[in-house]
Amino acid sequence: MDSLKKYRILCFGDSLTWGFDPKEKIRMSDENRYTANLQQMLGDKYMVIEEGQNGRTIATDDPAEGEKNGLKYIVPCMETHNPIDLITVMLGSNDLKKKFGYSSMDIAGEMQIMLEKIQTYNTFRMNGRMKVLLIAPPAVAKSALDPWLSECFDLENASRVARELPDWYKQLSEMYNLEFLDANEVARVSEIDGIHMDGENQRKLAKAIYDKVCELRAK
Repeated sequence: MDSLKKYRILCFGDSLTWGFDPKEKIRMSDENRYTANLQQMLGDKYMVIEEGQNGRTIATDDPAEGEKNGLKYIVPCMETHNPIDLITVMLGSNDLKKKFGYSSMDIAGEMQIMLEKIQTYNTFRMNGRMKVLLIAPPAVAKSALDPWLSECFDLENASRVARELPDWYKQLSEMYNLEFLDANEVARVSEIDGIHMDGENQRKLAKAIYDKVCELRAK
């Protein structure tokens, strides 16, 4: 039976993981979403589990949008999909919204609380077997062709804060001995809405995560 066991990867994130299309404003097809591309690259011996939610924050309740608090869902999510060999966490973009008024340090503080919860569950419920890959999301743009999200995010300020996040996330990954990937090194958001990735950049991110998985398996 062990020869049939698949390496299970849980991708936990927001609309970037869900696959929101910045042009059509619907969910992208499998051929474009990074999660589906990652599955195709890895093959049948792997199972990529998509857990993206539009509007998901790291740890903040958002009464205007409903149940979006990632911290409240992360443990039920891990329990649902256990056993998990690797969890990827890419969150922080929605925490940049103007109504929250967070600094990069605030967002990193929220992420630290989430990572502590993940690591606690990993240690006491999974015998420490789950690997964690923390991904700094691609920074939002300073402006957008389609302004429908501009007011919500105050793009110029959100972009400044977003570009500070990779350094904070890298520090957190070192603190907790996690794997780290800065999505800004391989992908960027679309100029259409300034928030979401197009299919090309989704695929670039898939390749970067694929390389990380291969590195982990080779250790």
